[in-house]
Amino acid sequence: MRQKLTARLAASVALGVLVLVSGPRITLAASEAAAATEEPQPNFLGFAGAFLAGRTADVDNDTEHAIEFYSTALEFDPENIDVKQRLMVALFTDGRFSEGAALARELKDDPAVEQVSRLAMAVEATAKREYRKAASLLDPQDSNPIDRLLNTLLKAWADFGDGKGDAALQSILALEGPPWYPVFTRYHAGAMALALGDKAAARSHFKDLVADPQGGGAAPDTFIRTVMALASLEARDGDTRAALDALAAGEDFSPNYAPLAALRQLIENGEKPQPGITTAQQGASAALFTLAAALNRDGAEETVAVYLQFARALNPDDAATLVILGSLKERLGKIEDAIAIYGEVPETSPMRRVSELQLGLALADLDRNAEAKDHLKSLIEQDPQDLRSYLAYGSVLSQDKDYVEMALNYETAISMAGPTPTRNDWNLFFQAGIAHERLKQWPRAEAHFKRALELYPDQPQVMNYLGYSWIDMNMNLEEGMDLIRSAVDLRPNDGYIVDSLGWAHYRLGQYEDAVRELERAIELKPSDPTINDHLGDAYWRVGRKLEATFQWKRALANEPDEDLKPKIEAKLRDGLPDDDPAVPAAANDALEQDTPLTPDPAGAGSDKKGALDPDTWPAPSGSHLAGVN
Repeated sequence: MRQKLTARLAASVALGVLVLVSGPRITLAASEAAAATEEPQPNFLGFAGAFLAGRTADVDNDTEHAIEFYSTALEFDPENIDVKQRLMVALFTDGRFSEGAALARELKDDPAVEQVSRLAMAVEATAKREYRKAASLLDPQDSNPIDRLLNTLLKAWADFGDGKGDAALQSILALEGPPWYPVFTRYHAGAMALALGDKAAARSHFKDLVADPQGGGAAPDTFIRTVMALASLEARDGDTRAALDALAAGEDFSPNYAPLAALRQLIENGEKPQPGITTAQQGASAALFTLAAALNRDGAEETVAVYLQFARALNPDDAATLVILGSLKERLGKIEDAIAIYGEVPETSPMRRVSELQLGLALADLDRNAEAKDHLKSLIEQDPQDLRSYLAYGSVLSQDKDYVEMALNYETAISMAGPTPTRNDWNLFFQAGIAHERLKQWPRAEAHFKRALELYPDQPQVMNYLGYSWIDMNMNLEEGMDLIRSAVDLRPNDGYIVDSLGWAHYRLGQYEDAVRELERAIELKPSDPTINDHLGDAYWRVGRKLEATFQWKRALANEPDEDLKPKIEAKLRDGLPDDDPAVPAAANDALEQDTPLTPDPAGAGSDKKGALDPDTWPAPSGSHLAGVN
């Protein structure tokens, strides 16, 4: 499958948003049961019905209705612990902290939710400046490594608030644990030392982490926070060169990260960045944010949402927390909530423009594409030099299949990049190539793909797209296969790129090889209609016609694009012709001899994004927050 960026993937590339692991969007299940909750509920709804309705809403990430149904269930059974547990977590996830904290006080001794309830009470006490109470609620000896780290950091910041800053700093430095601990302890030690007025110690802790980008990979957001804290410290002290050197380390680690660019501009303009953490509330909020950002992956959404909402309760204006929380809401299908959260990012924040770009893309996710395009075009007009805006706008144009405007948009962006584009600009050329390929302007498309690979050799998305395109047009076959194989080697768990390899074998008449690779692709992406369709074709060609029919039916059941649906229906009705027009007679010979064939103008492809490999972080206190299931 020729891999292309969806609006969401283009968003992350365009905005440079740091996410430890980015995976495919979690689709909110819009089931009849969920839809039915919009209707007035019958008076005869009893405990069992309300509880089951709450669990259904919970599974569908519909926290608003989960809270409503759990509250109804408690009216029937006010002392039901299971319902209180689920209601508490739902309230926290939805940002209704005060209501959740009231339940947390009731459940503080319940082993199933003791960690989260005591954590909530500690957050509440810290917010009220009841620092000794907050410290007493936290167990820094917890056996779970994430809970131990978080409890230690929160207790240290509570002790800092209580005037015990030196002892608090030592507790952070003394903390031992897994090899990924130092990225957190160094940052928080530096932040606390700076808040205590010890610039030399703060500089030392920050520099230790900035010098270890490999260790920083365990928590990219925290590493970048450290870079920005160090650069800001140096700039405030008047050492512009040291500040820019620190930023350069961050830019090497995370190219195109928007806040780094904003901070660089501020420092180059001679302005002094504001101090970072100065209060216990800000420090505790940062501890929750750094853990949430590191855990931000598929399967941990509930935990991440609770941590971010706790961080927000302590520091409502923290831009990084708001942006990642908005992104999480989008991933959970809560687009309206995400738009509201993006709007809360302070206008003075370096991340305000990131939030504006995310907001535009969120509008497109709601199919409000006209609004999205107007919003993103206005951002381009405000700052034509900001290349992220072109990527965000281009992703919406791609969604609209407006390839003429998409090509013009990216050609303009390339001109803005100047005569000497950098590795960071590879995606401009890649997207321009996609637009021209879709307009059947292959020479221009090919030139852009090659330029993208010059800027970023071994970029798997570009290799996959260019390699597949060559094979699809029966040209440069051996080189095309090499590119796709290299892309698969780099992304072995990307079902879309593996599908490209399988479909390339199919295009060359190598049906047994096609079946092997396509079966692997379907294991990685079992619900993708295009991959199911491809596997059905391959099965048919090797004589496995019953299985082919099954795959085509499965493809139809997974809602294929409108242009693919009638083709699948025709195959279910008539099968495939004996002579496959998609396979050139001389394809295998050409592959061996690397002899270009006459290009076939018929193109195949699919607008899909690839998935990154999952991380290996441990889960905090079991699944669903300390075992609440």
